[in-house]
Amino acid sequence: MTESKRRKPRLVADKRYPSKGRKPAATKRSTKPAGKKSTPRKTVPRKTARKKTRRSSGGKGGGIFRRLFRWLWRLLWGITWRVGAVAGLLLALAVGVVYTSLPDVDALLDGRAKGSVTLLDRNGKVFAWRGDQFGGVITADTVSPHLKNAVIATEDKRFYRHFGVSPRGVASAVRINLSEGRGPLSGHGGSTITQQTAKLLCLGVPYDPTAWESEAAYEADCRQGSLWRKAKEAVYAIAMEVKYSKDEVLTIYLNRAFLGAGARGFEAASQRYFGISAAEVSPAEAAMLAGLLVAPSRYAPTNNLQRSQDRARLVVGLMEDQGYLTGAQASEARSRPAQLSEAAAARAGGYFADWVMASGPEFFTRNTTEDVVIRTTLDQRIQTSAEEALKFIFQEKVREGSKAQAAIVVMSADGAVRGMVGGRKTRVSGAFNRATQALRQTGSSFKPFVYATALELGYSPLDTVMDEPTCWDIAGSGQWCPKNYTHKFYGRVTLADALKNSLNIPAVKVADISGLDNVRTVASGFGLSSDLAEGLALALGASESTLIEMTGAYAGILNGGSAVEPYGLTELKLLGESDPVMVTTTGIGERVINDKAAKQLTWMMERVVSEGTGGRAKLPGWQVAGKTGTTQAARDAWFIGFTADYVTGIWMGYDDNTPLSGVTGGGLPAEIWKETMLRVTEGMTPTPLPMLAPDPPVRTAQPQQQRRKKETGLDKAINNLLNNIFGN
Repeated sequence: MTESKRRKPRLVADKRYPSKGRKPAATKRSTKPAGKKSTPRKTVPRKTARKKTRRSSGGKGGGIFRRLFRWLWRLLWGITWRVGAVAGLLLALAVGVVYTSLPDVDALLDGRAKGSVTLLDRNGKVFAWRGDQFGGVITADTVSPHLKNAVIATEDKRFYRHFGVSPRGVASAVRINLSEGRGPLSGHGGSTITQQTAKLLCLGVPYDPTAWESEAAYEADCRQGSLWRKAKEAVYAIAMEVKYSKDEVLTIYLNRAFLGAGARGFEAASQRYFGISAAEVSPAEAAMLAGLLVAPSRYAPTNNLQRSQDRARLVVGLMEDQGYLTGAQASEARSRPAQLSEAAAARAGGYFADWVMASGPEFFTRNTTEDVVIRTTLDQRIQTSAEEALKFIFQEKVREGSKAQAAIVVMSADGAVRGMVGGRKTRVSGAFNRATQALRQTGSSFKPFVYATALELGYSPLDTVMDEPTCWDIAGSGQWCPKNYTHKFYGRVTLADALKNSLNIPAVKVADISGLDNVRTVASGFGLSSDLAEGLALALGASESTLIEMTGAYAGILNGGSAVEPYGLTELKLLGESDPVMVTTTGIGERVINDKAAKQLTWMMERVVSEGTGGRAKLPGWQVAGKTGTTQAARDAWFIGFTADYVTGIWMGYDDNTPLSGVTGGGLPAEIWKETMLRVTEGMTPTPLPMLAPDPPVRTAQPQQQRRKKETGLDKAINNLLNNIFGN
């Protein structure tokens, strides 16, 4: 039997459904509850079902986009995590390289390229600082807690919670910059204390004098704010966080931050502004110091105390908000703001400190690489006296708005400068010093050296000379006929009276008799080292000099006729050393005129004040010697005088040589001198001047030209005899 003919057995399903034409078998009874009709099942064609499925899933295009999006996401994620991994490895490598280059903390605390100079007065009290001041090492543990808290509250309140860089801080800074109309990296930087420390360290690049034009240029480069620089700064900061503890990073910052007025570090700033250690500052003082960090020069209390105090109030508010100060402490700090120490209020010694720094050895002053302590001749009481006197006269006696200037020098007879004012603005530093830098014509204040020459040659103060119209033939200029200030002539006068009344013609005649070369020798011997005039106008002060030179020359008269070199430095030491590097005990040099001549000249100059042109300089109870001076067209007015203890020189004029209006040496300069010395001598016992009254008159002094006209017979014989005795 073949396979096709074989009878197929019926399937179970076939038994379940009857064949066509056959009567269906009875079905089983439904198990559904009665009363409910069963809904016939609706059969959906297969093709229609597929269409509905596609519509429900967004169609063919939706599936493609979904697959494309998934593919792009996988691609970007793959790139991102791989780039991130590479960047992380590179960052770790960069941090590791920087980490290995970081030295110990101690090597980073004092990074100054130059040293500092601390100036002490004659009593050993600090009155000035110069250079980059470093007060000594402080740490985050030894500094005042108020100062530590003020710095963190002001500069980086999340300091102890970040890893060297604060993304939140950067984002906040960018937002603020954009809201204020600046670029995202302009203005607020969002730098942490660690990043600021990295910048202070110049990312580990030391200062090389051979590679940089100046230290200022080097520091400007270190403060760059470019994006690349910021990235390097972040790497360096993270490396520091790995290498050092938080307190070590803060210690570096506290010691290296620049805080204005040459102060490097908070210890130097605390000593500079308050005269105390950074471990002792109060909340108000801590707030003022921390407030300097944003702009040290602008907010330095020596520049503008009120501005600095206003800034400190903002810092106090931050400290209170962050819980570092109680409400009571904050209120106390606001009501009693920090004040400058006496030395700081004096603006770093002003003109005197500048002069000492300029006159001292350069390698120990202006360009020192060591920390130096210099003891000086300054007497702060005398300095204050001079400043107050100048202020008083200009307030009371000078018209408002006048631009006239004045200068004062007070010194002892040996040349030790006790006080110096180089201009009307007394609390300055680095300003033009009219006491030491301004060369001005001396006028009649030069005349004492003409008479000193005559006295040294044997003339007496009581010898006489004719004050009458006289002319001299000046080669290349014709006749020169000087006149007295009063335009009058007084006939025969003694040398003492001629000086007392500042007569011009007798001074020229005495200079002619004594010899101009001799006058120049005496003047230069007393320290008038500037070029001295060649002609007879020398006698009337045609030469130029500085106030300090003139005052030093008068000190030579007071000390008995010896040269004087004005000085301000008495001892120079390196910080921490016991033995001084240099010492100065006196400025007295070689003798210029004999003691008798000096004392007789002092007697003549005392009469200038007691009876003559210097009457406004009279000092009740004191003997005063001095000389007035007024130059041509009143461009300069001088009064230089002395008691037995101090020589004080005054100059007054305009910087541009504008003539003074109604001012002579016997006027305002003499009054400034008196006001200064009234304050200087307060509480002192008057001491008599070292002066000597002259012997009776010996002869009449006449210039050689006049003698040639009048000498005949007996007169000639007598004059020849006198010349043989006293010299020509």
